[in-house]
Amino acid sequence: MSGAEFVPLSLTPILIGIFAAIACALPGNFLVLRRQALIGDAISHVVLPGIVVAFLLTGAVTAWPMMLGAAGAALISVVLIEAIRRLGRIETGAAMGVVFTAMFAAGVLLLERSDTSSVHLDVEHALMGNLESLIWLEATGWRSLLDPQALAGLPPELPRLALVLALVIAFTWVFWRPLKISTFDEGFAQVLGMRTDLLGIALVMIAAIAAVAAFDAVGSIIVIAMFICPPAAARLMTDDLARQVGWSVVFATLSAILGYVFAGYGPLWLGGSDSVSAAGMIATVSGLILALAALFGPRRRGMMA
Repeated sequence: MSGAEFVPLSLTPILIGIFAAIACALPGNFLVLRRQALIGDAISHVVLPGIVVAFLLTGAVTAWPMMLGAAGAALISVVLIEAIRRLGRIETGAAMGVVFTAMFAAGVLLLERSDTSSVHLDVEHALMGNLESLIWLEATGWRSLLDPQALAGLPPELPRLALVLALVIAFTWVFWRPLKISTFDEGFAQVLGMRTDLLGIALVMIAAIAAVAAFDAVGSIIVIAMFICPPAAARLMTDDLARQVGWSVVFATLSAILGYVFAGYGPLWLGGSDSVSAAGMIATVSGLILALAALFGPRRRGMMA
């Protein structure tokens, strides 16, 4: 494929996939180590009705209304979980499962009953995103990367995710030491005077921001997979946190690139005639990478020995 074809048709979807995958994988490392990996799953379920309500009120899929809608949905979910736990006298995990499933189903129902024909927001896009459609029509080749007029036509999801990724990286960099200490020994972190409760809330907020920013472009499937699979696979490669984060970035990037390529060309290589969902294939590749790490990773071999 020449640059005249690759740049307008494939460059921006691949970059958006990479940015979304890394933005979710970075906080996912700490969530996995804290045994809170399903928080990423929960976020992706809870934000859907909030995003849909924000769209119904504003008529547009824009960043701030989506964030406010997601925050409102998260607050409602917390209240519902606590109410069900106390009134029904059931354990927290069961209450969370009920609320997250119910809210995601409510979001799907709202989508089905709403007129979203003017934007990329429906049940299919909520699950799979619209990564394939995020092409750069104004580009004519690699020289367009230096053309201000062409750059003005970039899909808005790309700069949005780039900004969120920069925010996630900055958060990880600035709070690296307290995150590291509180993740492995929360009691010691509290002795040092660290507000581990506020740090935990900040980590969940960063994860939520990454999930909401990625939701419109890549859907909930990639968000769930990227929070868990790259960090879990990286955990099987090393016992060093910094190296684990590095491995997770590598795995997230590989998942995005290989998943997009396999979605477009894999069926053709196998004799098929149609491509498949890029989001679904990216999640599948991330799962395969985790499976390979579980079978052949250094830590896995050490445990088996």
